[in-house]
Amino acid sequence: MSSEVTVDAPTEERHQGTTSIDTHTSLDILRALNAEDATVAGAVSEVLPDLALLVDRAVESLRAGGAVHYFGAGTSGRLAVLDAAELRPTFNAPAGLVVAHHAGGPGALLEAVENVEDDADLGREEAEALRPGDIAIGLTASGRTPFVAGALARARELGAVTALVTANPDAEVAVHADLLLAVRTGPEALTGSTRLKAGTAQKLVLNSFSTAVMIRLGRTWSNLMVDVVATNAKLRGRVVRILREATGADAEQARRALDDADGELKPALLSMLAGVDATTARDAIAVHDGSVAHALASLGGQVGAPPTPSPER
Repeated sequence: MSSEVTVDAPTEERHQGTTSIDTHTSLDILRALNAEDATVAGAVSEVLPDLALLVDRAVESLRAGGAVHYFGAGTSGRLAVLDAAELRPTFNAPAGLVVAHHAGGPGALLEAVENVEDDADLGREEAEALRPGDIAIGLTASGRTPFVAGALARARELGAVTALVTANPDAEVAVHADLLLAVRTGPEALTGSTRLKAGTAQKLVLNSFSTAVMIRLGRTWSNLMVDVVATNAKLRGRVVRILREATGADAEQARRALDDADGELKPALLSMLAGVDATTARDAIAVHDGSVAHALASLGGQVGAPPTPSPER
């Protein structure tokens, strides 16, 4: 007979406001779910000071050659995989910069794999590749997942900075975390279904964390994604639009600058903003750790709001 565990966490409590949800119309069900979802952003806002500390530690680690590692099971692990996977096309983040470890591996993304989230040793094995100064972020809504506990424990032994994202302020796994981000989402509309509010909170935390890290690493200019990888027609159009919005140039000027920069957006942008050739722009960006803003300042340009774009011709 399989062993069982009784989980004591806010996400396992029964929501007294949704006990008759199974008798509601479709619209009323959606309204109830939406009303619960509306509380999540406020709950996340309460952990922003601690999240800012985690961003700072991650930026420090990545600038020193370290990496960020996510560890999770089930919904938490899937959200971690999603966040890490989106960083390359959005910010051209190099492989290995942010790595997601999902209990059970790729096969568990679509199918539940029995007992993997209860395997602390599996978590420890997943963390073996970490180095001193790396960042290990565990995700578990209940705050007790053994896979995550094992991973964070081993990560700390190896000298990594550890953090826990959870919906349980009394999370068991917190003993292995240097930083605790406990988002108080409370009982779920469907008891124990942490793919709802708790999952939404984890996605908000991860999106905010990784986006802030990429901004701090200079992978944006102003609020424009200047490290985007143009892998399809939509994104190629976006690259031209970004240049136009950032410089006020027309589409033809933007395309010429891109051609001169061998299709690379950042040197094309800096060359247009600073009035230098693409080679000078590329060198300045390299010297300033990929930051267009700092490179522009070094070339005597004005760092500020981008100009209003010219109308399309």
